[in-house]
Amino acid sequence: MAEYLYNKTHEYLARKDGEYTVGISEFAVQELGDITFVELPAAGSEFRRGEPFATVESVKAVSEVYAPVDMAIVSVNEELAEHPELLNEDPLGNGYFAVVRVMDQSQISDLISDEDYKAMDKSGN
Repeated sequence: MAEYLYNKTHEYLARKDGEYTVGISEFAVQELGDITFVELPAAGSEFRRGEPFATVESVKAVSEVYAPVDMAIVSVNEELAEHPELLNEDPLGNGYFAVVRVMDQSQISDLISDEDYKAMDKSGN
């Protein structure tokens, strides 16, 4: 089972079997509505924590997705690029954006646990 950690802008970093994936939370997907397009980063690209690394278009809005930690893209989820509805169907599973290498392990401790994220007031207050 994967361990999910979140930032306050609703992106997650999941660790499973020594590998990290990034994506957006179920809450973020619900707020966006039906996803119509996902622009993914290129494999090999690097992003600093807080930098936009992907874009999601929905029937409601276009939103940037921010790096939860300093990271390098190992591979992208090509299936998500071809079928953006996967994000609505399974954001914490098949709807992940990319497999990443965490460049600064100390930043992981700044993320919010799954339990604390679920209890968090997500209205921004």
